[in-house]
Amino acid sequence: MNLPESQRLLGLTPATHTPFQPDGSLHLDAVEPLAAHLLKWNIGSVFIGGSTGESHSLTLAERNALTERWISVVKGTPLRVIVHVGANCLEDAASLAAHAQQHGAAAISALSPSYFKPRSVDVLISCAARIAAAAPDTPFYHYDIPAMTGVSFSMPEFLSKAAERIPTLAGLKFTNPDLMAYLQCLQMDPGYWDIPWGMDEWMLGALATGARGAVGSSFNFAAPVYQRLMAAFARNDLEAARTEQLRSTQIIATLARHGYMGAAKATMEMLGVPVGPPRLPNSTLDHSQKRVLQSELESLGFFEWLKPE
Repeated sequence: MNLPESQRLLGLTPATHTPFQPDGSLHLDAVEPLAAHLLKWNIGSVFIGGSTGESHSLTLAERNALTERWISVVKGTPLRVIVHVGANCLEDAASLAAHAQQHGAAAISALSPSYFKPRSVDVLISCAARIAAAAPDTPFYHYDIPAMTGVSFSMPEFLSKAAERIPTLAGLKFTNPDLMAYLQCLQMDPGYWDIPWGMDEWMLGALATGARGAVGSSFNFAAPVYQRLMAAFARNDLEAARTEQLRSTQIIATLARHGYMGAAKATMEMLGVPVGPPRLPNSTLDHSQKRVLQSELESLGFFEWLKPE
């Protein structure tokens, strides 16, 4: 499915947090300020209910409610909503896909089942085809994230075989550090597939390989860093691009030391966009841990990095 430029995931697509109340219940009223925060940074699309969105910690009803709220909130704005619909139960995933199409999602995406794992590329394609068929009018992106699913197959082989079996296949959400495979995917029918990069810490390498867009969690709280990185690369200022990429790695390493999910949500709170704590099994930060994290981010210069030039 060769998408027009206007429908491709170019530039930054934040993989958004699912907002929760302090007691862990879904907090849909927090979607609107989160969307406003991203619009302030000229973001054009969001990827909801994925890994950053803690999809595997949500019920089906909660995932559907999250989709409905996001699509309602973005009406009349430039934001497009891409809904992650992957699940270990393919019938659940197909139901989520049909619901996303019914409510007007711009695209859907699904990662591989990860408990009972597909044993070959062909079986993986069968899983993806079952999901995509439930939303036959909506572009579909396979979400390759082997570090989380434990499923690691050749994505060039996936694209070469899946094109005939998944009419709505638009491309891949490539959350995999294998730049060789990424280059091979980009060079298969050059310009046909939309393959946004999915590892924020490697963005500069991906841009050099041919990436034109990216989906990432740290774009929620550090979009200006990556926007400067992409702009510097576009004007061949590699020194400036490396500076911004180093900042990205410093931010992510700092958050990871505290438990990435909890620290990322705490960082959103520091920016005045509360998205609540994560759900177990992800851990949350207590008040003293948040103070330590804020001090470390201040020492890095993080809050200065977010100011417009």
